[in-house]
Amino acid sequence: MCSIIGYSGNEIAAPIIVKGLKRMEYRGYDSVGVATESDNQIELKKGIGKVNEVNSKVQLDKLPGKIGIGHTRWATHGKVTDLNAHPHPSNSGKIAIVHNGIIENFEELKKQLEDDGYNFKSETDSEIIANLLQKNYESTKSVKDTILKTVSEIKGHYAFVAMFENGQIAAARFHEPLIVGVGQENIFLSSDVLGFIEYTDNAIYMKSRNFIILDKKEFQILDYNGKKVKYEITKVSKEFGDAYKGDYAHFTLKEIYEQPDVILKAGDTTTEGIDKAVELIKNAKNIYITGSGTSYNSALIAKQILSKYVKIKAESIIASELQFAPDTIEENSVLIAISQSGESADVLEAVRITKKLNCKIISIVNLLTSSLTRKGDIVLGMNCGPEIGVAATKSFTAQLILLYKMVQKLSGSITIDFEKFSESISEMIENPSKIQDIAKKLKEVSDIYILGRGINYPIAIESALKLKELTYIHAEGIPGGELKHGPLALMDTNVFVIIINPNDSTYSDTLTSAREIKTRGAKIIGVSDIESDVYDYWIQIPKISEILYPISEIIPIQLLAYYSALEKDTDPDYPRNLAKSVTVK
Repeated sequence: MCSIIGYSGNEIAAPIIVKGLKRMEYRGYDSVGVATESDNQIELKKGIGKVNEVNSKVQLDKLPGKIGIGHTRWATHGKVTDLNAHPHPSNSGKIAIVHNGIIENFEELKKQLEDDGYNFKSETDSEIIANLLQKNYESTKSVKDTILKTVSEIKGHYAFVAMFENGQIAAARFHEPLIVGVGQENIFLSSDVLGFIEYTDNAIYMKSRNFIILDKKEFQILDYNGKKVKYEITKVSKEFGDAYKGDYAHFTLKEIYEQPDVILKAGDTTTEGIDKAVELIKNAKNIYITGSGTSYNSALIAKQILSKYVKIKAESIIASELQFAPDTIEENSVLIAISQSGESADVLEAVRITKKLNCKIISIVNLLTSSLTRKGDIVLGMNCGPEIGVAATKSFTAQLILLYKMVQKLSGSITIDFEKFSESISEMIENPSKIQDIAKKLKEVSDIYILGRGINYPIAIESALKLKELTYIHAEGIPGGELKHGPLALMDTNVFVIIINPNDSTYSDTLTSAREIKTRGAKIIGVSDIESDVYDYWIQIPKISEILYPISEIIPIQLLAYYSALEKDTDPDYPRNLAKSVTVK
């Protein structure tokens, strides 16, 4: 989602802000801008495009002053235009703001401000904050009172940073992430630790309904009643500062190839947490598993392996749907909440709903300083390192490994050789030339269908998601048994079908489905540990334990999506219209 950064210190602000925005590019955005204060004047530059592109055009990093704010926008209210890009100045030009989230009552506030003579240049809800701050500051002459009055008037989930022409910066948070980076000679405000990790590893994770006022290097944090609050400075892991591509062309490729290590490391730092989670699951009245996107596909697999290998029934729920059916959840149950970022708005809302019903929360998350971590009764860290590519790859594998480790302990009889499994995955992806050749065949394809049965069906859905995200090709996962109930009508000579077909209990039925599809002229890509003349193209996976097939199936599809993206000249790291962390609904 959008990225915020604010800076106050001894150095020129603009180059530091631009560098911080570049570090947060993985979050997804369509425009960028920077505003700085110098000699009691605010200067502002912004535009559509990537940070480097806009910087080349308007020289964001040449703005003067040692105080500034920056932003990358992911459009919600208003089209992708220069005027809609952040920062937004107030009518007077004496205040500028950057904002993440949604102001739910912006239309009402806009009308009130227009009646008071304020004009609006953008289509955004964010500009309301700038003019509301101006109105309140003109009446109070106090930054503190201005923030208190403003947050009492706006509704919605938000984080905003406001810069005043006197050099003061204020920022408020309500459910959207906002982090303070505390250096010896500088202070940062950011939506992500990557925004400042190069300069300091001291961070304050601001609580919701808190705001901060910066005056050069001095700051105070207060609550929405205006009272000072106690805060804790946390050391941020330096691994987040090492989020670089190395010798790889893209983060996505690097992260795909890191998965053999992820298989070995996922959950290593949370052994005690896994034991506690297992006990909680054993004694649970009911178990629910939720997530969004790729994390929901992990939930689907979790449901199946808990049922098959441990005889424990669990219900998987799409996080965004839970608010419309809260009666699904019974009191005193257990919710397993899965999220790479730990900031996904829908997952956090699902947790909020279930907590009201006295449910225990098991959080499976990569970023251990995230909101989901703080809401979990038990927290299981993925331990897969920063995932920069917008499309989830190694985090999916890490989620599954954690779930496998829980199932292994719950069963008491399943033994998984993770080291041997890691080696088999390394061998599988050592030479991707066959996958690269298949990717060339998909360049002009408009429709791809992926078919799977049983535990392989969630992988069909995840495969479709990866192809959609990276290549923009229409892709759809299909349950094998439903082929004759509609999807068979779509099969013709223009279609490619990927068959997820390992040597498990679903093998024969799925191979029969593949033959039925091929009779209609479609091209077949088989993902299997057994070769067949039915396949026009065969992607070989290792012969392994049945429970591990999902990971061995998805990794070559991730590579196929990556190389297909290159063939179609799309950016695999930053798919259009998508954000890494969906922090607004």
